[in-house]
Amino acid sequence: MRQPESAQDYPRPPAVDTDGGERVLVRVGGRTIAETVAAIRVLETTHPPTYYLPLGAFVTGALQPARDNRRTTCEFKGSATYFDLVVDGTRLSRAAWTYPDPTPAFEALADHAAVMPAVVDGAIHPDDGCYVDGERVQPQDGGFYGGWITSRVTGPFKGAPGTEGW
Repeated sequence: MRQPESAQDYPRPPAVDTDGGERVLVRVGGRTIAETVAAIRVLETTHPPTYYLPLGAFVTGALQPARDNRRTTCEFKGSATYFDLVVDGTRLSRAAWTYPDPTPAFEALADHAAVMPAVVDGAIHPDDGCYVDGERVQPQDGGFYGGWITSRVTGPFKGAPGTEGW
């Protein structure tokens, strides 16, 4: 189990934490669609950690290219492409993203995908959400951010109204 952390102590530019060891899972439709102990965390000042799971941790067919072909660019990580999560015929649009060709400092993120907790939290079934070591994650505020808030990480966190300039 990780020691308590403060998002205020995370660096900028962000850092990649490949220590892993935490049991990370994503539940949609009342079932586990991804599970790993090899997640990578990206840590950035005022952001809760963003967890990236190996693509192979997802059940077959759960990750499908986003219908809208959305792409974004991060000044640190590079160009991201998005996935819809599809479970039992239900499609959660842009619920995950990946950096297929990340910048050299973030090359560990290749072949990994991050999941947006706010999109999956309670989406179909009451137990739907992202979990770290059995704890259900609280989604980061703001709709744009994909941080995973657990009891081990303290804020304040960017994303709430009035924090856009942080």
